[in-house]
Amino acid sequence: MAGGGFDDFDVERFQARTDARIGAVERLQSTLSSLVGRARDEDGLVSVEFSTRGLSELELHPKAMRLSSGELAERIKETMRAASDDLYRQMNGAMAEAFGQEGDQSRFLDDPEAVLAQVKEAESAFDRTAEDVLGELDRISRRLGL
Repeated sequence: MAGGGFDDFDVERFQARTDARIGAVERLQSTLSSLVGRARDEDGLVSVEFSTRGLSELELHPKAMRLSSGELAERIKETMRAASDDLYRQMNGAMAEAFGQEGDQSRFLDDPEAVLAQVKEAESAFDRTAEDVLGELDRISRRLGL
């Protein structure tokens, strides 16, 4: 595989990039686990905190008990959605910070086909890389007489 393959492959650079990526993922995991989405309804009667584990805090002002059960339930649901949206925005921000614009997944909300295209592209790149690696290993094995 002269001129292609691994003749000009920089192992140290590859290792440095891999280490940097692993470090970014570890920092991202720590950041994501500490994020909390928060929301309060317009009257301040319902406050919600939402974490990656789900609802973590629900506070009802005493005046909230004056609402009908249906109205209170609706306010709780709306406030939970708003807190969940806040958490999602924070998570996307953390991912974009860790991985650049590639990490911001909000761009896929309106275009699920883009997600599928990106997955197929990654799969194809992986297949090509695996074939190159296996071919190079086979060439090395033959050269060493293994």
